Amino acid sequence: MNRRLALLVLPLLLAVAGCTADKASDEPAPRPAAAERPSPFRDCATLGTAPTAATTPGSGTKTPGTTAPAAGGQALPELTLSCFTGGAPVALRSVAGPAVINVWASWCPPCRKELPAFQRLSQRTTGQLQVVGVNSRDSRSGAQSIGEDFGVRFPILVDQGEALQRELKRNAIPLTLFVDADGRIRHIDASGALDDAQLAKLVRQHLGLTVPA
Repeated sequence: MNRRLALLVLPLLLAVAGCTADKASDEPAPRPAAAERPSPFRDCATLGTAPTAATTPGSGTKTPGTTAPAAGGQALPELTLSCFTGGAPVALRSVAGPAVINVWASWCPPCRKELPAFQRLSQRTTGQLQVVGVNSRDSRSGAQSIGEDFGVRFPILVDQGEALQRELKRNAIPLTLFVDADGRIRHIDASGALDDAQLAKLVRQHLGLTVPA
């Protein structure tokens, strides 16, 4: 009797096991962890190389349609930050200007709002200007996801301890530094999320560069 009962129950157990296996195979594979996915950001190897327009013989720091900014400004802080993509740490003062340095985090709504405008600025000013991000007090997975979702491709430095903000005596982000060809900060903007027009105006006003439309 027990043998007959076992023969009857066994097909049912196999059928249930088969449904479970089929269901599992239909489920999408989980998204790989951030550390296992390629970084969306460019590496930092070229940050020490000045934009080509700034090194053209006889052109000084100007390009067609630009005006030279007034003298002054403070030097970038003496900080060394790691690069999101790895490799050698980067001395902030080695970043060759002109440059726009944007301090951001994935948990900061105005940061997320303005990041696409910085990506467009990077594309429109290739050879004129370097756009650099500094990811502050953030998780690697959060920063990577923002880069992937928003198409951010410029180089990103990592500042988990908010060292740059402390040196500048600034608490809030987003924070944007406009740095001239001599590595001096000409303006620090903390007005909130910047759009394309505001960025173009600030670049022209403080760095003397005209952003192509």
